[in-house]
Amino acid sequence: MKLKKWALIAAVLSFGFASNSYAKFLIKSDTNLIDKGEIKIALSEGEIANRDFEDLINIKKLLKNLRNGGYIIYFRHAQTFKDYADQADPNLDLTDCSTQRKLSFKGIQDARDIGQAFTNKKIPIGKIITSEYCRSWKTANYAFGRVDQKDSRLNFLPYEEYTSDHIDLMRKNVNPILSTQPKEGENTIIVGHDDIFESATGIYPDPQGIAYVIKPFGKGQFQLIANILPSEWDKL
Repeated sequence: MKLKKWALIAAVLSFGFASNSYAKFLIKSDTNLIDKGEIKIALSEGEIANRDFEDLINIKKLLKNLRNGGYIIYFRHAQTFKDYADQADPNLDLTDCSTQRKLSFKGIQDARDIGQAFTNKKIPIGKIITSEYCRSWKTANYAFGRVDQKDSRLNFLPYEEYTSDHIDLMRKNVNPILSTQPKEGENTIIVGHDDIFESATGIYPDPQGIAYVIKPFGKGQFQLIANILPSEWDKL
């Protein structure tokens, strides 16, 4: 997962040294680097998959298909003021928004703009499912004015770094949600988190507010069709 790789790289940078062979292991090519001023940081596999993802259909056909329904649209929650692993904070309380990351002013506006685009483009919405984190259900409320279900299967596990068993558990939790077909003529909206999505798809969804359009087939099977940035909904 992305968090483990970032932690590994940060450790090397903090000591200010790395052997040539180790540096080559971390940084394979310039195309897989993020420029952070004087240093460059290697992208994780999930970040590379997100960067390199190619839509299966063009924008015009995507809008037509969404208007006909039958899709799941998975949003990573809108932008927050800070990006940190609050799921590992011992003071986290899912019933108290003050203990969690908060949506930024831009995040709130992005959510509102997304909701307006759905109205303008006449995209039908069925069930709206979010995690229990405030930034997720608030994103849905700002965008669509409602939340039908807060599902704990979309929550983070309470760790900053994940083992393979943790990743398997997250995948088993979220796969049934991503593969459940919506009612005829409707699209299901899911608002969740990065690591949950990555566990099921291998893709780290970035930036905050990005959406992946999914075609669900039932029984744990689904296909990723397209991704859409917050600013792109009005351009469909």
